[in-house]
Amino acid sequence: MADLTQPFWQRKTLDEMEPEEWEALCDGCGLCCLQKLEDEDQPGAVYYTDIACQLLDHKSCQCSDYPGRKAKVPDCVQLTPADAAEFAWLPPTCAYRLLAEGDELPFWHYLLCGDPREVHRQGISRAGRMLAESAIADDDWEERIIFRVG
Repeated sequence: MADLTQPFWQRKTLDEMEPEEWEALCDGCGLCCLQKLEDEDQPGAVYYTDIACQLLDHKSCQCSDYPGRKAKVPDCVQLTPADAAEFAWLPPTCAYRLLAEGDELPFWHYLLCGDPREVHRQGISRAGRMLAESAIADDDWEERIIFRVG
């Protein structure tokens, strides 16, 4: 029997979470909504740029049309528990990736600290530090790389 005194993310697997619990794991950093480049010579290497998806609000790091995002950005990735084994492309601070890998949530995650702005104060998010897709030519994306995973 589950210990109901533990928070849901500690007592449930990703597959066992209700949709609201799953969505609550998102820390609001917006990093997964930054444009990424893949290196053909290094399979699994993903380079994050500081170029935001057209729907990402640059200050709040929230999607401006979360329910309708797939219609406007067809290659937007919908994270699901079924895909957890493939979360290595997510930032190492991402709650989905951390929990999928058996790690704990970081101290600044709002589910622990109670403040959804802490991700911004800690400098984890790119709030106020990203560019619009329309501001950068596709050929210049490599110059905008900020970190690599994989």
